[in-house]
Amino acid sequence: MEACLGGDVWTVDFGFAKRIGPNQKTWTFAGTPEYVSPEIILNKGHDRAVDYWALGVLIHELLVGKPPFRGKNHMKTYNAILRGIDIIELPSRVPKKAQVLIKRLCRQTAAERLGYGKNGIADIKNHPWFGSFHWHWLKERTMPAPLIRPIVSDIDLSNFDEYPKDQDEPPDETSGWDINF
Repeated sequence: MEACLGGDVWTVDFGFAKRIGPNQKTWTFAGTPEYVSPEIILNKGHDRAVDYWALGVLIHELLVGKPPFRGKNHMKTYNAILRGIDIIELPSRVPKKAQVLIKRLCRQTAAERLGYGKNGIADIKNHPWFGSFHWHWLKERTMPAPLIRPIVSDIDLSNFDEYPKDQDEPPDETSGWDINF
């Protein structure tokens, strides 16, 4: 697994993470369907390039509100991924620099993805979309929060959506399916 982009901030769940050495591949098929790269779907073996793919999908989701590859079921999602990022029309509200970054991270061929070249992650960090980003502040943990929501008290839930309370007990099952059991 490639090192994080700038410090101790991690943007993924490492529940299925696997550490592999340089020039090694793995064949484990795991991951959130919308974030799975083509080489995982095609069982070609994969390496750190899947992390760059996932970063492109994450950036798209953060800017648009949903991942670029979606379908009514996993197979349709995988088919969309295999068709590629170039058929995805990015909304005009996504800045051009971000569109270029997403498309360079989500190249179909793993070796063509931004970050996979000899400069590694530095190529991602130096991309123009990150032009005003202070990587050293992130690493030093001195970066000011971009958004600070007001909190009235320790139990203030006003910044969270409301959902109906769960029922304490499930309703009785009375269909009779087990009458002769």
